[in-house]
Amino acid sequence: MTITQLEYIIALDTYRNFVQAAESCFVTQPTLSMQIQKLEDELGVKLFDRSKQPVVPTHIGEEIIVQARQVLKEHSKIMELIKDEKGVVKGELRLGVIPTVAPYLIPRFLVKFLNKYPDVNLIVNELTTDQIIQQLKNDQLDCGIMASPIKDKNLKEEVLYYEEFVAYVSPSNKLSKKNTIQSADLDLSDIWILNEGHCLRNQVINICGERKKDKHQARFDYQTGSVETLKRIVEQDDGITILPEMSVMDMSDDQMELVRYFKSPEPVREISMFTHRDFVKKKLIKTLVDEIVANVPSKMLKQAKRGVVAIH
Repeated sequence: MTITQLEYIIALDTYRNFVQAAESCFVTQPTLSMQIQKLEDELGVKLFDRSKQPVVPTHIGEEIIVQARQVLKEHSKIMELIKDEKGVVKGELRLGVIPTVAPYLIPRFLVKFLNKYPDVNLIVNELTTDQIIQQLKNDQLDCGIMASPIKDKNLKEEVLYYEEFVAYVSPSNKLSKKNTIQSADLDLSDIWILNEGHCLRNQVINICGERKKDKHQARFDYQTGSVETLKRIVEQDDGITILPEMSVMDMSDDQMELVRYFKSPEPVREISMFTHRDFVKKKLIKTLVDEIVANVPSKMLKQAKRGVVAIH
């Protein structure tokens, strides 16, 4: 039994397809198949039911794969301990970021981080909250940036910053006459929101209040996580959208005329770095967290008296 063979069975369990599993391991399908077969012969059990499509682990295969994941984590910890002892910041770091955070946060730290740590290979994927959680558990990601809190005993979270919500109001909307607004002013029937699957959608509905949830009929569902199209709709049409504050920081003066801040206590979202409870690459992730925090506006680092909006 080798570490490589364990990596292969984990890849096959993750992708449930020999071709995709082989590609993820950068080997040919015959090589991956042969090594898994050798491991099965050595153990004297079948790890996968190949008669089903997609391929699935057998009962004993599931148990062995759980242990294989743990073995690989412990193996990685040894390598990370050596790097930490030497003060080395290098290696591959796989980061997932929700789409309503990525375009506004990533440019703030990415180039500085890569220039400061040239031996780090940072791989960033924009994914929904559910996708990040699943990939953290499957060891497809090392860490993820999401809205928090998330109640999952398998995950650890470290708060990065608190971001206010602001309203983006069309000039033809009645709320444009107000300098500041409060949640009681909002009517969900006037608000453009993202489609199901994005935590920002749930937070917007929660800002508007429980009493209005059942009455809401979505006017538009945008089938990605981008809020940029929602901005353009407000600019060209009637209505409102609710935006995270970081998304308005690079707006033109004309666009800022459409921004309305909430009265105190302002609704905010809490953005955190998530890792699996058995995560490795601790030094790499801490280095990334430190770089992010250093490049976030200082006022966002404290919750103050603002209210964190639930994500469910």
